[in-house]
Formats: sequence, C-alpha cells, structure tokens
Amino acid sequence: MPKVLIAAPVHAVLITALEKAGYACMFALDITQEEALATVAQYEGIITSTRLHINKELLDQAHQLKFIGRMGSGMEIIDMPYAAQKGVVCVSSPEGNANAVAEHALGMLLGLSKQIVKSNKELHQGIWEREANRGFELEGKTIAIIGFGHTGSALAHKLSVFNMSILTYDTHRAISYPEYVKPQENMQHIYEVADIISYHVPASDENRHLFNEQVVGNFQKPIVLMNTSRGNVVDPMAVVHGLKNGRINKACFDVWETEPLSKMNEQQKQVFNALLANENVLFTPHIGGYSKEALFKMSLVIAKKLKLV
Repeated sequence: MPKVLIAAPVHAVLITALEKAGYACMFALDITQEEALATVAQYEGIITSTRLHINKELLDQAHQLKFIGRMGSGMEIIDMPYAAQKGVVCVSSPEGNANAVAEHALGMLLGLSKQIVKSNKELHQGIWEREANRGFELEGKTIAIIGFGHTGSALAHKLSVFNMSILTYDTHRAISYPEYVKPQENMQHIYEVADIISYHVPASDENRHLFNEQVVGNFQKPIVLMNTSRGNVVDPMAVVHGLKNGRINKACFDVWETEPLSKMNEQQKQVFNALLANENVLFTPHIGGYSKEALFKMSLVIAKKLKLV
C-alpha cells in the first residue's frame, strides 16, 4: 500500500479521502528535516505546513514522490521548479485559512486601536485607568492593504463596513477589485494618506524587508503597521527605529523574521523582547490561520486539488 507522510495537523476529512484513495497515512507531526531526509524514499505523498523544507536534497531522495500538499499559503518551503522537473504535483490551500487570518488581523487592529490588551493587563494589576487608554476609531481612517490575494481581499471585505478608505497595492495586475477598494498603480498615494498599512504578501527574495527604513521615511504621517503574512517581509530594526522616532504609532504582528523563540539568536531575542515590552506593540505566535474551521477548510481544499474527492 502506498504511503503518505502527514507532517502537519490535518482534519479527518483529508485522512479519510487519502485512505479511500488507497493510501496509508503515516503521522509524524514532529519530524525533523534530517528524519524526513532519511525516510522520504518510502512515500508517494507529503502533507506539510512549515516544518519541512522540500528542497532539492530531499526531493532527490524522494524516489516515489508523486504529490505534496501544503497546509496553508506560501510555497517558499518547496523548490517548485525542481519538483516540477520530477513530475511532483504541488498544491497549497490559501483559500482555506484566508478568513481566519483576516479575522485575526482585524482582531489585532481592534485590540490596538481600543487599548483592549493594555487595559486588560492593567485591570489584572488592580489599575482602573480610562484617560490613558483612550483609543481611536477606524471610521474615517485610510488603510493600505499590500497584497490583494485571498487574505488581503478577505480583510478588505471585513473592513468595508467600517466606513474606511481602503487602498490596495499588488504587483499582480490581473485582479478583479470590489467597488469598496481603491487599487493603486504604485505606493506614492499610500505614502501620502495611509493611517494603517497591512501586509499580505508571500515570502520571496523580492519581498524580503519590503517594509524597511526607507519605506518608514516615505510616510507623511505616523502609521499603524500590521503584518500577518511572513516575518521576513518586515525589517525588525525599521520597526524599532520607527517606534522610537514616532513614525510608527502602533504595530501588530502574527509573524516574525525568526520563529519560534527558540530559534532566535541573542541579538534577535533582545530586539523581540524590547518590542514585546512596548505597550504599543501586539504579538501573537503565528496563530492567525489556526482556527478549527481553517483546519477543516484547508484539508478539504487539498483533498479537492489532489482530486481525492
């Protein structure tokens, strides 16, 4: 019986579909890259998230491999050209967790704008403070959504009822935009009017440190920075300096350049901890797409794309 390596949490809907198609599912959620390299030759399929890097070395050992299913978005973990050369079908499921990430981004923005997290912490310390926790409203503000794929468009839809001006910029031109969004040909107008900027782009060489010191300096007024895409999209030191000089008012992140904490070097930990201690910064541990519903939807998307259902 052909085997499939399950290296990520998945919903039973995908397991059932694989088993009905005649596959034996081998679960190894904590598998290391080295362990995968030593055992991958026995598998016809791999289901993974960010744990494994399906690079040339691993693909060369995967003599029976026919397909790879990526739970979530971002195919940077797979050497796509080399997989294609070997005839390996690669599918992802960004549609499955787009709503979850969009809701998470909105929740973080509301948490920051209304001082919800800060005031809650103070109440746990017996502090009843109102004036210092006066927030701001989203109504009337201008948000720039960078990247208008599954997640960026889902966030824009949710924000459409807040009476905001929603700008977006995407390098892909073949996009159909809803009437409540104002697509931009370049970043210039965004720099001039944006109050909030939210990143929803894939990890790539071009997008590494897309938000950097120069970009911070281009904005005409202080901004709220949001990143729920990939950690290396934002230069950490640009955030540190932007908060210090007042060019960044507040910031929220579900992702960071090096994850998890245990993989950070000492300098990275110092930067991270300094930002974590800032009451104007909100962090979550890359859980934006980790809803129960998203697990089901992503699993079903992969099953459908692999023509198992």
